[in-house]
Amino acid sequence: QVQLVESGGGLVQPGGSLRLSCAASGFIFRWYAMSWYRQGPGKERELVAAITSGGGSTNYADSVKGRFTISREDGKNTVYLQMNSLKPDESAVYYCEATRGDALRYWGQGTQVTVSS
Repeated sequence: QVQLVESGGGLVQPGGSLRLSCAASGFIFRWYAMSWYRQGPGKERELVAAITSGGGSTNYADSVKGRFTISREDGKNTVYLQMNSLKPDESAVYYCEATRGDALRYWGQGTQVTVSS
């Protein structure tokens, strides 16, 4: 059974940091590209960051470049998102996604991040 379980969300003050984790099981993690998306209230789900299988390449939304870092640890079947200098409008549910080609795609249930003073 495929599972992606996000954790690490919570309440943080503007300018603060959080580290999200996504633990995967039920598939061969190292074969999959991994991504983080977010969806704020009344907004479309948007890509935040992505990392290729093997971790050789990363990609970020322009709005988070220089502040967020995606990484993966294949030995632990886990992908991370380090988020620094958080802003209130980045309050959202953050989801991780696993993809392999065009046919295989899995989502987690999401973790809530709230940036507020």
